[in-house]
Amino acid sequence: MTLQGKVALVAGATRGAGRGIARALGEAGASVYCTGRSSRAGTVDPKRPETIEETAEQVTAAGGTGIAVRVDHSEEPAVVRLFERVRADHGRLDILINDIWGGDSLTEWGKAFWEVDVQQGFTMMERAIHTHIITSRHGVPLMLDGDGGLIVELTDGAFRGYRGQLFYDLCKQSVIRLAYAMSVELADRPITAVAITPGFLRSEAVLDHFGVTEETWRDAIEQDVHFALSETPLLVGRVIAALAADPDVHQRSGQVLTCWDMARHYDVKDIDGRQPHWDEHLDATVDEILERAAPTPDDISLLMMRKPQLDFDAARAAQRARIESFLEQHGAPDPPGPA
Repeated sequence: MTLQGKVALVAGATRGAGRGIARALGEAGASVYCTGRSSRAGTVDPKRPETIEETAEQVTAAGGTGIAVRVDHSEEPAVVRLFERVRADHGRLDILINDIWGGDSLTEWGKAFWEVDVQQGFTMMERAIHTHIITSRHGVPLMLDGDGGLIVELTDGAFRGYRGQLFYDLCKQSVIRLAYAMSVELADRPITAVAITPGFLRSEAVLDHFGVTEETWRDAIEQDVHFALSETPLLVGRVIAALAADPDVHQRSGQVLTCWDMARHYDVKDIDGRQPHWDEHLDATVDEILERAAPTPDDISLLMMRKPQLDFDAARAAQRARIESFLEQHGAPDPPGPA
């Protein structure tokens, strides 16, 4: 697997999956533009220390060429200037990654849609959807001038069911639809558009939340048993690098892919040699809970989360029916919102 000589741009490369993807593309030898709003020249989140310059340095240390460019992708003129620079520097773009998010602090978990702050939700949509559209609008023409390439939309979950909060669900489902819509319009072009979801991501913020580091992450399993199936951001990056290097990747155009399935397909491993499979773990956990005579409140919460995720999933229709019956038997909490 090599991307030597390829030019990539990771929009939202400051931290998390974006940083892992940029590093992995660097491992494969690519030149990677690392864009975002948090820079050594100024950060938008004083609680987070990561910067695009650090990401670019990690790309170079991994074997590629990292190029940090501070860009607010919600500002169209700034995005236009970004791709003018890429054109001037390299004359083409081979890989475009849309990983801008910025919605963690805006997601109002536990609130019904008639209780949420609408403007706060619209800000989330601007950050997580509008930026992706603007970036693809001005990045793809540069790809069309070359030999084609790969567009990747980062999402959360490959299912069609509900993600537990209205605006969060809209954002994560919308980028899946973006990948599909772009694939339709690019059908006669040598450009592949896909969406991909990582599993339980050990991002910098998640590690801080659990009070651990990447070296001590297993200590957090006592707090959350599911953390044992977590993965570093580098894993989804290595999967994307494998996709970009695959001459038959166009056969997946328009699809939403999972990091765990693609890791097995390409035999890609995390930095510790693992290939955690989130769906297998979640299915097994749900089945174990459904066999318990006395489920815990955490068990009930997990089933409440999982049930709407399985809407429209014919392969798991039986499991969803068992969950619904189990919740009726053991008493599910009332839905959010006023009585």
